[in-house]
Amino acid sequence: MSGLARRPLGSGGVEVTELSFGAAGIGNLYAPITDAQATTALDHAWNAGIRYFDTAPHYGLGLSERRLGEALRGRDRSSYVISTKVGRILEPANLPGDDLADGGFAVPRTHRRIWDFSADGVRRSIESSLTRLGTDRVDVVFLHDPDHHEEEAFREGYPALEKLRSEGMVGAIGAGMNQAEMLTRFVRDTDVDAVLCAGRYTLLDHQALAELLPAANERGASIVIGGVFNSGLLADPKPGARFDYVEAPPHLLARARALRTLAERHGTTLRAAALAFPFGHSAVASVLVGIRAPEQVTDAAEQFAAEVPDDFWREARETGLLPAHVPVPAAARTDISPGVRGRDRL
Repeated sequence: MSGLARRPLGSGGVEVTELSFGAAGIGNLYAPITDAQATTALDHAWNAGIRYFDTAPHYGLGLSERRLGEALRGRDRSSYVISTKVGRILEPANLPGDDLADGGFAVPRTHRRIWDFSADGVRRSIESSLTRLGTDRVDVVFLHDPDHHEEEAFREGYPALEKLRSEGMVGAIGAGMNQAEMLTRFVRDTDVDAVLCAGRYTLLDHQALAELLPAANERGASIVIGGVFNSGLLADPKPGARFDYVEAPPHLLARARALRTLAERHGTTLRAAALAFPFGHSAVASVLVGIRAPEQVTDAAEQFAAEVPDDFWREARETGLLPAHVPVPAAARTDISPGVRGRDRL
């Protein structure tokens, strides 16, 4: 792939590629990989045209940030975008065992996570991230999972990010969560550039369409969509597949399998449809895919570039696999520049 279209995050001047690299996997999510394997995955992503990389201190107790920074070092800093997150301070601890039970990462428990959305905590977190990343700035900062810290996040965390943006220390600000309701409040009540919404706008889950996506359009904010495969069900809908981290209930498994059958009948794949689906809504700027291996990069890039015929979307609506009111992408892509593709809507 010679290039990927870029879209702006709000009006702040930060632009991201439509397909982006979720770096939790290179932080040893669930299972370890080596530094060399992480670098190889990131190199493949670069060669595939991906220029937006999302990480967080939470991912591998800082390992994801360190590996990402090392792999990108030496590349033109103006040519790519890094987003990281605040809300969990990493405090040195050197505890016994690994982090799998606490955080889900196969790393030694060298640090303890401390929830902190205070103004001081936000600044300290970013300064530590800059050190791990080996860069003098981050392009995007999200408040990370403030579900149980709502008032502190709005009272202190968000204003701290707004101040850092005004100082030029970060380019765009927002929040990243696995829910749509509080993200809607961020979009409506603050001046965020973008929010990262994981798992709530997919072929199987349209919660974000009720309020979040319309609010983003009204306010000129952008949405980054994560969890597009809903923990794996939309990647491979087999018995035992997971939906939102637990085994998928029978009705969702059946619906995912029906969507897969429909996709294959129209000469495409369920994964391609899952990646294309969010771009039916004009507020969506990028789809974030968790990657830890070169073959995952290859598959994501190929599936993202694959055509999903208009007839697939029409039949999905006609059969009730997708509600009639849900916007869907058109198969036609409009060239933005040589080697770069954009997406239209039906």
